[in-house]
Amino acid sequence: MSKPVREQELKVAVIVTEYRHNSHADVILGRLLGEFDYTPQLKVASLYTDQVPSNDMSREKAEKYGIPIFPTIAEAIAIGQEKDRIDGVVIIGEHGDYPENEKRQKMYPRRRLLEEVLQALDRLNLCIPVFSDKHLAYDMSDALWMYEQLKQRGIPFMGGSSVPLADTVPPFQVETARSAREILVVSFSSSIEAYGFHGMEVLQRIAEQRIGGEQGVASIQAMEGAAVWEAMDRGEWPEDLLFEALSTMPDLVPGHPRDQVADPVLLSIEYRDGTKGYVIQLQNYVNQWLSAFRCQDGQISSSRWITQTSRPFNHFERLTQYVERLIVSRQSPVPIERTLMTTGLIDLGMESLYKQARINTPELHISYQPL
Repeated sequence: MSKPVREQELKVAVIVTEYRHNSHADVILGRLLGEFDYTPQLKVASLYTDQVPSNDMSREKAEKYGIPIFPTIAEAIAIGQEKDRIDGVVIIGEHGDYPENEKRQKMYPRRRLLEEVLQALDRLNLCIPVFSDKHLAYDMSDALWMYEQLKQRGIPFMGGSSVPLADTVPPFQVETARSAREILVVSFSSSIEAYGFHGMEVLQRIAEQRIGGEQGVASIQAMEGAAVWEAMDRGEWPEDLLFEALSTMPDLVPGHPRDQVADPVLLSIEYRDGTKGYVIQLQNYVNQWLSAFRCQDGQISSSRWITQTSRPFNHFERLTQYVERLIVSRQSPVPIERTLMTTGLIDLGMESLYKQARINTPELHISYQPL
């Protein structure tokens, strides 16, 4: 049974691409509505849906909870205006019927959604926190524009997903990661961009802990298929870290993954300080994200990042809590630069895969400190 929200909550406008069963809108917005046995700290004051599929839930839920749905983002943001202004904006630009480009990237309109939100906030002279689910955009130039616009306005912003916020087994050792020099993340699913982004988030969650913080990425190279295993045989990426990461996953099929995975994808990252990062996607061989890193002294640490593979997808509870913390405190619990970095890593990784070439990444000379 859903729980009622308390009186006097801060109010948010929620902007979604689509709201259907098991979509990100369902498992995030649903929790803000008091579903999933979750007690929200915020009140959903308005809703905008970019698409309304045949299995849409938005109209039924809006009627049930008394939430107005507006035909434009501007109207959803302006609800109440002077008398009853909103206190934050939640953008969930994931899922929906959008085209793919030649680089196999889903062209979600995240820049457009944020741009319309910013225009509406400017008209109302509002500077309030904004959350945007997953990476900033499928195009790095759009992501840089979004980052600059948010920074210019001083808007508290949080992006990214639930995965780098998840509990780990064994516990992720932050202190040990300060001397990490080689990091490997195992990802999964045939959706290279969507799930590879999560792999980049785990990679960056570890990499940013290095002494001195993050100083940027020099280059990225991607490959797929048999070339991944051939590169492993040549010693171009660390097979031992792969097995250390896999050791955290129970009930794996025995044997080498090369005998189980026909079309792996590898994204190799060279950081400006010489640290090496790898995200290897193993289709359905695993169903969670795994990591292993080697320190300067040779010590290896590995973890499994625990995400629930079926409803109610409890890892989204942690993400929803972080979104509420952003709105209530007006301070992001996640560095915006991490989201900018991971956006660039997956975008330029997909470009490298498309071009079948190493790409230098001056756009990713991004420096920041973890929070």
